[in-house]
Amino acid sequence: MKININKNAFNLSKKQGIAIAVILAMGIAAGGWILGSSSSDQSAEQGEHASHAESKGHADAEHHGAQAGDGHDHAKGHGDAEHHEDGPKTGAHGGKLFTEDGFGLELLLAEEGGEPHFRVWLFQQDKPLAPSAAKVSVTLTRPNGEKQEVAFKVEQDFLMSTSPIAEPHAFEAAITAMVSNTPFLFIDTREEGKIELTDEQVKSAAIGIQKAAPAKIRTASQLPGEIRINEDRTAHVVPRLAGVVESVPANLGQLVKRGQVLAVIASIGLSEQRSELLSAQKRLTLAKSTYEREKKLWEEKISAEQDYLQAQQVLREAEIAVANSQQKLIALGASPSVSGSLNRYEIRAPFDGMVVEKHIALGEAVKEDASIFTVSDLSTVWAEIVVPAKDLNIVRIGEKVVVKATAFESKAEGSISYVGALLGQETRTAKARVTLANPKMAWRPGLFVNVEVVSGEAEVPVSVVADAIQTIGDKSVIFIKVADGFVAQPVTLGRSDGKLIEVLSGLKAGTPYAAAGSFVLKSELGKGSAEHSH
Repeated sequence: MKININKNAFNLSKKQGIAIAVILAMGIAAGGWILGSSSSDQSAEQGEHASHAESKGHADAEHHGAQAGDGHDHAKGHGDAEHHEDGPKTGAHGGKLFTEDGFGLELLLAEEGGEPHFRVWLFQQDKPLAPSAAKVSVTLTRPNGEKQEVAFKVEQDFLMSTSPIAEPHAFEAAITAMVSNTPFLFIDTREEGKIELTDEQVKSAAIGIQKAAPAKIRTASQLPGEIRINEDRTAHVVPRLAGVVESVPANLGQLVKRGQVLAVIASIGLSEQRSELLSAQKRLTLAKSTYEREKKLWEEKISAEQDYLQAQQVLREAEIAVANSQQKLIALGASPSVSGSLNRYEIRAPFDGMVVEKHIALGEAVKEDASIFTVSDLSTVWAEIVVPAKDLNIVRIGEKVVVKATAFESKAEGSISYVGALLGQETRTAKARVTLANPKMAWRPGLFVNVEVVSGEAEVPVSVVADAIQTIGDKSVIFIKVADGFVAQPVTLGRSDGKLIEVLSGLKAGTPYAAAGSFVLKSELGKGSAEHSH
């Protein structure tokens, strides 16, 4: 504070001015001390009131730790979280500790002996109680809403659950303890094997959801096989006449139509056959003319009937000779009509098919019994199966099978058309075959295949798609869908037909699960296992 003194207003001596200034300075200092003391007292009083006001917002037990192990998060309602603890404490046996009003229990999920069980130790005022001092029960609520009631029995100095706690250990456990007609309730939450994902994350990861459902499972035996040409639709073309090759328009691997020319041969034998036909036709013409003349003369009573009958006999013999020559040419595959060279022999395709073998060349001399072409109709093929003796009882004619290629993704359904009656002396196996339709020529002769023969068929109450099964450790698991993600559910599997798998235990019908993309969840679970210690 600055004091301004106007000397013109007051006519004072120098000594009087100094005295007045000293008195004013002392007064200002005293006033400042009084004001500072009052402000300090007021702040202290406000702080005391604030402290009491905050204490009213808490239970005394919360400040003194009486509820430190009750499994509830009291710190959520307060900003001064430094005097609260996150979750239950750990007890002397390694389990979770829950306390209330001096009574407490320790809950441990022990997996000794192969099956996990709950163990409970009781105490009062930090002193152990006999396991019979309280009646304890637990209600488990699984993520899918399934509930399980767990009872306990006395075991040494603790209580043990009478039934094992099935995996996954992801549940909310409501622990009820009755001590001298006083009930206590504690809540324990476990999320072992849980993967939290939003609906958007599930969609972006292409994870498909289906529900476990009943199904018809076909069990099958898989047998090795090989695709072969259909011998019933395969022809080994021979010339039937010896000759010299003049042209070969057909090529190996070419698709040909019935009647299409495969090769042309110059054959002396064919020339003789056609000459014989021509001679027979000439004799027939002469015989017809003679017969008609003799018939007219006989009708006019000019010639004898004997001449007429003789001319008729000659005509009939000439007709037979022509027909005989024509049939010989037809049997040889040659045209009865002669056009062009008499020795030109055209070898034609017997039916629609593919030239799979070719043993003829231009200018080559071929014999009448030489196999010059092999033509096969590949619209149908055979899958030849090797059948061990132990599987002969399920491989029966007419049985439906599924044929799968080993070299690429392709399969087809067919039926067994033949089963060999004898076993090979060295292999001790029988031959069987399946006739397959082959419209797109996908089943090529020589291709190795696996043939699944249905050995049984049964209705199963619970099944899932085969792609949903993942293996974690030595356990088969299915990722079941819960409200905020997925939980790895161990299951026991039964029969399979390659598409569906029977679930014997661990899953109920109607439970949603990850049918596609389950490998993504397995990967996420692996990351979680690496980052956390369970």
